[in-house]
Amino acid sequence: MDLKTAAALRRLRLVSAPEAVSFLLLLVCSVLKRTTEFNAVPVLGAIHAVLWILYVLFWADAWYRAKWSLWTAALYFVLGVVPFGGFYAERRLRRETEDAVIAARARKEMKGTAAA
Repeated sequence: MDLKTAAALRRLRLVSAPEAVSFLLLLVCSVLKRTTEFNAVPVLGAIHAVLWILYVLFWADAWYRAKWSLWTAALYFVLGVVPFGGFYAERRLRRETEDAVIAARARKEMKGTAAA
């Protein structure tokens, strides 16, 4: 995995959890708006919209750079839409990135021992 691909995956991972939190808070505020006088929907809606746009932009960049299959790309897109999906996406992206780093280090060590 090259640095640009790793950076794209990291950006998507870092926006996944905040986007999921903002979505859940927006759902809670929507219920509170209808049951009480509390109305934070306009503010949280704007915050969630910005995070969602960032998620989609970072998702598209990660799809392009990581050369995901259509299935993998669709999975990460759907995870950004469903409640709690962003948390799963963050965990899965962290694992995928760590595995790629371990594989790259192993290839580097194998190359180093073959040259010696």
